[in-house]
Amino acid sequence: MRTPGPGRLCVVHFLGASFLCLVSTCCPVGAQVPAKIVEQYVRAAGGGRALSKIHTLELEGTFTTDDGKSGTFTFDTKLPNRYYLELLVDEQTLIEAYNGKSAWHRDAAGELATLVGAEGRQLEAAAQYYNSRLVNPKKEKMALEFVGNVQVRGKDALEVEVSSATGVKRQVFFDPETHLVVKEAATVGGAEEALLYEDYRAVEGVKLPGKIELDRGGAKYDITLTRAMINGSIGERVFDFPIKSQVKLPDLKALFKEIDDNQKAIDKIKENYAGTETEEETEYDGEGKVKKREARESTFFYLDGDEISTLVKKDGKPLSDKEQEKENQQVQKRIQEHQKRQAKKEAKEEKDKEKGKSDDKEDPGIEVFLRACQFVNPRRERFRGQDVLVFDFEPNPEFQPHKLEERVVQKLAGVVWVDEKAHDVARLEAYFVGDVKLAGGLLANLQRGTSFVFEQAFINNEVWLPTYLEGHIGARVLLVKGFKMSFVTRYSDYKKFNVETLSTIGKPKAAETPPQP
Repeated sequence: MRTPGPGRLCVVHFLGASFLCLVSTCCPVGAQVPAKIVEQYVRAAGGGRALSKIHTLELEGTFTTDDGKSGTFTFDTKLPNRYYLELLVDEQTLIEAYNGKSAWHRDAAGELATLVGAEGRQLEAAAQYYNSRLVNPKKEKMALEFVGNVQVRGKDALEVEVSSATGVKRQVFFDPETHLVVKEAATVGGAEEALLYEDYRAVEGVKLPGKIELDRGGAKYDITLTRAMINGSIGERVFDFPIKSQVKLPDLKALFKEIDDNQKAIDKIKENYAGTETEEETEYDGEGKVKKREARESTFFYLDGDEISTLVKKDGKPLSDKEQEKENQQVQKRIQEHQKRQAKKEAKEEKDKEKGKSDDKEDPGIEVFLRACQFVNPRRERFRGQDVLVFDFEPNPEFQPHKLEERVVQKLAGVVWVDEKAHDVARLEAYFVGDVKLAGGLLANLQRGTSFVFEQAFINNEVWLPTYLEGHIGARVLLVKGFKMSFVTRYSDYKKFNVETLSTIGKPKAAETPPQP
C-alpha cells in the first residue's frame, strides 16, 4: 500500500557543476565552471556582502513599445521571496506578482487570477532568483549548468542555465569581460520573456542596469530606468492580491469543521471507486545529478478512506506473472493488516464512548491549523469549472508551538482553493518556510523550501477525488544521509465497482487480485 502524500514527499536539490568554456580567439573552447562564472558576476556586481544586504529593490522607469506607445515600468523585490512587475500602457496594466504564498497576475484585459501549475511555479522561481542575487545558489537550492559560448547583440557571452528546486529553468548570459549579466531568458507566468541589460551604473555600491529591453509575449519594451532604490520601505500589500478584488473570509473554524465532517462521508463514497495511478519519481545525488528515475503504474481502490494500490507496471513494462502474483499476495497481506488495525480502532472508540471519553485529541489537525497559521488575501475565482474560495496562509508569529504537529504546521505557507458548497479542498499548495527538525535534528531535518501540490476533481457530480500530487523535498536523516527527490503522481480512469465485493477480499482462500477498475 503506497499512500502518496506529504509524508512521502521526495527531494529535489541542485544540478551541480557542468562544463567550462575558455574564451579565446586562437585556441579551442575548453570546459568552464558555472559556479566560477557566477562568483565573478557577484564580485563585479558589488560583492557578496553588499548584494546580501539588499532586502528590498525598487526600479522605476519609462518605456516605448515597438508600435510607438509609451508607458511606465515598475519592478519591486523584497526578501525572502516577494516579486512584483508592472507595465502600464494607456490605462492597461499588466501585472505579475508573487507574495511568498501564491502567484497572481492581471492580464491586458484587466482580468485578475491566481496562477497555478507551471505558471505559478515560474513566478515563484523568478521571485527566488531575483532575491537571491546569485550570491549563494547552493544555499538557495538553485542548480547551475554551463551551456556554452553564444552571441548577445554581436558580442561574446557565457550562457549558464539556472534551475530552481522545482525544475524551472532560466538562461543567464554573462559578459566574459565585465562579468555582468547582459541577458536573461525564461518562461514567466506562461509567457516567453527575455531581458537584455546595458548601461550599468553604481547605486549604493551595487551595479544596476540603466536600460532594459524586455521582450515578452511577442511585444517589445525599451525601458529607461529613472529611479533605483535599495532598501527602501516596501509594504507587503504591494505583492498581495488587490484588496478591492478580495472578499470577506467566512468563519474558517466552521468551514474547516464542515470540511472535516464531510470527509467522513467522502471516505465512504470513495469506496465505490477504483482508478489508475501513475507515479514518476526522481532521486538526485549530492551534486544534483539524476541518480535514479522510476515510473510506476498501479490500480487502486479505497478502504476506510485509505488507498490500497496494486502495482501493475514498472518503467512502462508490465510485471511478469511471477512478479504480479507476489504483488497480489503482498496486497492481500496489507489489506488484512489494515482491517485488523481498523477493527482495533473501532473497538477502542466504542470502549471510549461507553466510558464517556472524547476522542477530540486524536485529530488535532483543524485546531492546530487555525491557531498556527493566519489567513489572508481571500478572493473568489473559477477553478476547473467550479466556483471556489481562494486564500493564502502563512505562519502565525504569535503562536508558540509545543508539539511536533504544531511545529510542522507553523512552518507552512501557501494557498488553498476551497469549494464551499461541496465542503472540500480543490487544490492546495504549500511549502516549508524554515527547516523542520525531528528529535532536534538527530532523527531527520526536513529542509526549508520542501513543497507539495495536491489537487482534486469533482467526479460524477458526486465526490471529490485526487487527480494530481507533486512533491519536492530536501531532507537529512540521522545527521548523515541526505535525500534529494521529487515526484509527480497522477490519478485517472476512475470507475465505480460494487463495494460489497470488498468484504470478500480480507480473507481470501488464495492470493486473489483485488478489484480492478
